[in-house]
Amino acid sequence: MRYLSVLFFLALFSGTSSGKTPITIYLAGDSTMAEKTPDKRPETGWGEMLQKYFKVAQVKVENHAKNGRSTRSFIEEKRWQTIVEKLRAGDYVFIQFGHNDQKENSDRYASPADYGKNLIRFINEVRDKKAIPILLTPVMRRRFDSNGVFQDTHGEYPNAVRAVAREHQVALIDMHRQSEAVIKRYGIEESKKLFLQLKAGEHPNYPNGVEDNTHFSPLGADEMAKLVITSIRQLKLDLSRYLKKASEANQTK
Repeated sequence: MRYLSVLFFLALFSGTSSGKTPITIYLAGDSTMAEKTPDKRPETGWGEMLQKYFKVAQVKVENHAKNGRSTRSFIEEKRWQTIVEKLRAGDYVFIQFGHNDQKENSDRYASPADYGKNLIRFINEVRDKKAIPILLTPVMRRRFDSNGVFQDTHGEYPNAVRAVAREHQVALIDMHRQSEAVIKRYGIEESKKLFLQLKAGEHPNYPNGVEDNTHFSPLGADEMAKLVITSIRQLKLDLSRYLKKASEANQTK
């Protein structure tokens, strides 16, 4: 019996060390990242597109992002604690907030200072579990003025993320700057395709049409996910070992 117990332990250890237990990427964020319900389609969070770029046997993406959440409400609703309790050594947590933290006079509001403190809490609690935090600046909204000049709407929040990442030596994916470049590359009119923009009668979920410059279409969500994948490679994260080749990812729906 003792011999069998030793064999079982060795087999379990061997399976784990050989990578048979997938690394989990936990996503903590707001509606720009979150999985959508059927009644919201074709709205798509970029986090929904992430799994197809990874080899499923090695990496599992678990999306905990939720519409309308800020760092403050994510903590208060115990959504953050759910992630922390599930973390194992070697897992990753991708953290992207800001869109709702900046909404004053709401129960989601976190000042830039409190936002930074919440991010530091996230970092420390992930590291306490021997897991790896990754900070992301908020993605851009689509805003052009009457002269066609692009407008940023995020105020101090992106710089707060950058400062925390620098001070606490956390890998940063600067979605704020990168998504701005994507929107500008598409241009004023073509960039509408990246967002939830539909004419009346075009989709049953939006019979009167919709002009949403914050939430993504499937195309926009995939463009954002590609930015994350490119950054994973550029940052030389260990996760890059488990990325599919581009041709393989394109075959995955």
